[in-house]
Amino acid sequence: MQGRTHNCGQLRLENAGEKVTLVGWFENIRKVSKNLGFVILRDFYGTTQIVVETEDLMEQFSAINTESTIEVTGTVRERSSKNPKLATGDIEVVPETVKVLGKCQYQELPFQINRSKEADENTRLKYRYLDLRNPEVKSKIVLRSKIVADLRSAMVAHDFMEITTPILTCSSPEGARDYLVPARKHPGKFYALPQAPQQFKQLLMASGFDRYFQIAPCFRDEDARADRSPGEFYQLDMEMAFANQEDVFAVLEDVLPPIFAKYGIYHEASTAPFKRIPYREAMEKYGSDKPDLRISLLVQDATEALADCGFEPFAGKTVKAVVAPDFKGTRKQIDKMCAEVEVISGQKAYWFKMDENGELAGGIAKFLQEKKDAVIEALGLKNGDFVALSAGTLGAAQKTAGVIRKLVGTSFDGYMKKECYEFCWVVDFPMYEIGEESGELEFCHNPFSMPQGGVEALENQDPLEILAYQYDLVCNGIELSSGAVRNHDPEIMVKAFELVGLGEEDVKAKFPAMYNAFCYGAPPHAGIAPGVDRMVMLIAGEDSIREIIPFPMNKNAQDVMMGAPAEVDEKQLREVHIKISAPEKQ
Repeated sequence: MQGRTHNCGQLRLENAGEKVTLVGWFENIRKVSKNLGFVILRDFYGTTQIVVETEDLMEQFSAINTESTIEVTGTVRERSSKNPKLATGDIEVVPETVKVLGKCQYQELPFQINRSKEADENTRLKYRYLDLRNPEVKSKIVLRSKIVADLRSAMVAHDFMEITTPILTCSSPEGARDYLVPARKHPGKFYALPQAPQQFKQLLMASGFDRYFQIAPCFRDEDARADRSPGEFYQLDMEMAFANQEDVFAVLEDVLPPIFAKYGIYHEASTAPFKRIPYREAMEKYGSDKPDLRISLLVQDATEALADCGFEPFAGKTVKAVVAPDFKGTRKQIDKMCAEVEVISGQKAYWFKMDENGELAGGIAKFLQEKKDAVIEALGLKNGDFVALSAGTLGAAQKTAGVIRKLVGTSFDGYMKKECYEFCWVVDFPMYEIGEESGELEFCHNPFSMPQGGVEALENQDPLEILAYQYDLVCNGIELSSGAVRNHDPEIMVKAFELVGLGEEDVKAKFPAMYNAFCYGAPPHAGIAPGVDRMVMLIAGEDSIREIIPFPMNKNAQDVMMGAPAEVDEKQLREVHIKISAPEKQ
């Protein structure tokens, strides 16, 4: 502790007259004269002003590079000019001695510590240990620690037991690329880092544990996004035995809102029960399976009213409309919004307005004049309404309308309640879908989900009509997690996989432990795993997930601070039986 008596955020007026020893980083010095200056000393807890009043001490402080760590011993006194913005703003310390504990070797820093967020991202990540000295940046990591601690306490209070699961495991088809680890003792074979503890937590249920949770590290070799970190992430992983969908909902509806309300930049969060929206209804009304319920606008079907209006892009297509009442946007703003829709969705957006005289104007209005009354009635239009439109296949029209809804809601005033956290459950996902690349029947979400209707549905229903007990937790338009009631019956499991072309032997080969465990009698069980990183990002009000991770990678999955990924020497490669082949010349 270097003998410090107090930290830099601790001293108050009642400490005046005391002799103290402080340690921390030498943030800066403001020189008034050769024997008067003001030093800011900073540590994890805050800052304290040091007043230098002798020429000798001024020379000593002036010789120290900023960001060196120092020890200052002196006497606390009341400040004549107080700073109400600082916790220690009523006092200052008059030093007797100063000692350098760790010298900063550089006079010039890569960026000013308190303005590090203004530096470019790669510089911040390369010097992340300096970036984290910025109190604003550090506060997000402190916040993360508090949230994780509260999540743990809340789960324990709900009788969940924290159990850690293996990091080295086998490759499993979770939907993303695995990170592979060569097995030194088993030439040609590889471990995989877990994309999620999915199989292990289900095996725990088969082992007789009733309620499991873990702040679980997960590893997926996927590209970065604003709300997704490449490489690794953490989730609040949980599973419940002898439980159904409603049991899972009840736990998270009790655990999450108080934490969001306590720590969030908004102090209002949905209370139980969260709104439940079937998947097909979500796509039809919101154009998204992760709807932002803060936006009041809804998607309407306009196919019957507009498909035969004579506008070529609508001919024979599904047409969706988003009506924004009492619209105040300008033509320039409308054009910008339409351009953004095309960039995001790859589809065009169209529009028209109903002016104050009840006439249809602007955009594609000239194609609608002969059907004016039918259009107004079908969309329920009133004077001053703005209508944005999408067209295409059902899926394309829905998704484009969802983008329109979000952009109109967030870009123009009056359509969004911003300062709150709105949760919802999206439920009843399709069990199967036709793969975009394969053109074959594939699992829509988690292959371990229980189909609604069980084996009877698998045998008698159109596979594309079968629903699963799958659910997503969504907050403010961001998917926090997917979960499901698990398929714990080996017979139903085999039948479910048969529909995607995998037989019983394939199931046994791909999931031997889980299949065999379920053959010994498994309880019905269900679970979910909200992303910790995304939760903290939402709570902190940050747009980038990298702001709430202590040592994040950049967008190219590189750790520029540590130099990872990196080459390894030939000896290490030989030990794990790997030979690097030079890429073929084009």
